[in-house]
Amino acid sequence: MVEQGSTEELVRRLNAALAWEMRAETMYGHYAAYVKGIHRLHLKPYFEGEAAESVVHGNTVREQIVKLGDVATTNRDPAEIVHTTDYKVMLRESYETEKRAAQGYKEFLELPDIDSELYDAIEQISFEEERSIEELSQLLD
Repeated sequence: MVEQGSTEELVRRLNAALAWEMRAETMYGHYAAYVKGIHRLHLKPYFEGEAAESVVHGNTVREQIVKLGDVATTNRDPAEIVHTTDYKVMLRESYETEKRAAQGYKEFLELPDIDSELYDAIEQISFEEERSIEELSQLLD
C-alpha cells in the first residue's frame, strides 16, 4: 500500500510530467504548422507524429493520476515555446524537450512505493522518450 505522503509526491511528479507533455504537444503542433521549405516534406509528419505521441503520453499519465485518486492538471508547463521557421532550431528545441521529459520519467521511476502497473506505464513512456532523443540526435547530425 502506498502511503499518503508518497502518493502526494507521485501525483506531484505525474502532474509535472503531464504539464510537460501538454507543452510538447503544443510545441510539436506549432512546428508542424511552421516548418518551411524542402524540409517540410519530412518534418511536418514527424512533428505531427511527435504531437500525437505527446497526447498518448499525457493520456497515460492522466489515467495514472486518476487511479491514484487525485486530480490531473489541466495546465501546460509554462516554459517558453520558441517560435521559429528554422528547422534546425525546431530540432534543437525538440531535442531539449525530449531530454527534459526523459529525465523526468527516469527520476520518477527511481521513486519508492511505485506499484508495478504504474511503473510499467511510465517505463514504457520513458523508453519512447529515449527513442525520440536518439532520433533527434541523428536528425541534428
